[in-house]
Amino acid sequence: MQDCPLELVQFAHRLADVAGAIHRRYFRKPVAVETKPDGSPVTAADREAEGVIRELIERCYPAHGIGGEEYGSVREGAEFVWHIDPLDGTKLFLGGVPLFGILIALSRAGRFILGLVDQPVLRERWSGADGHGSAFNGRPVRTRPCPAFAQAVVCTGGPDGHAAPFDAVVADAVKGARWVRYGAECYDYGLVASGFMDVYLDAGLHLHDFASLEAIVRNAGGRVTDWQGNPLTTASDGRVLAVGDERLLDEVLPRLHD
Repeated sequence: MQDCPLELVQFAHRLADVAGAIHRRYFRKPVAVETKPDGSPVTAADREAEGVIRELIERCYPAHGIGGEEYGSVREGAEFVWHIDPLDGTKLFLGGVPLFGILIALSRAGRFILGLVDQPVLRERWSGADGHGSAFNGRPVRTRPCPAFAQAVVCTGGPDGHAAPFDAVVADAVKGARWVRYGAECYDYGLVASGFMDVYLDAGLHLHDFASLEAIVRNAGGRVTDWQGNPLTTASDGRVLAVGDERLLDEVLPRLHD
């Protein structure tokens, strides 16, 4: 594995800084809402933040690819590709709940080498990059030991949070955990990396949703796979499992195969 260049780690933080300033300007203010074809809401904050991020990437790294939720993809075959969700959790944002986030990730030849989750209102930021470890607001974080699922704290999207037939699979998979928090969001990526939660389980995610998860949790000592136990890559199908202690994979993965 090659380390993520330090200058790209620093650049990712710069992208989050400029996007966060936009979100703070709009948060808990009247803002027009549009409904996209898939039924999800979008606001000026989503679009303006992604626009600024893309403009900076184009200016500073014009050979890099970009994939974003609002404005699609360019140069998908480039060696380095940025994956952007400018406002993950738009419904939370509109409801005034400060648990939404800016998601920024970088892949190299299809493998994630950097991930960042920023909560701009609380000013809380998790980042993870190959060769640099994972950090919360600049301080190193690690996942916690959890040798058995019966001791695990699990976060998942909820009993009606996925497309059928995933709801039933998830409902069975989380049985027997210490406790389950429903309504998983990008904020939970950081909580797994910081050792407050043990399992993140979700389905139906887009690439820009899960790209940052892999590098943050893995560089904190955890493991992130698809539902078959394969490493998470840009080709993964949106069914993701993240564990802080890799021993949990042996208990959780068999519950997901069907």
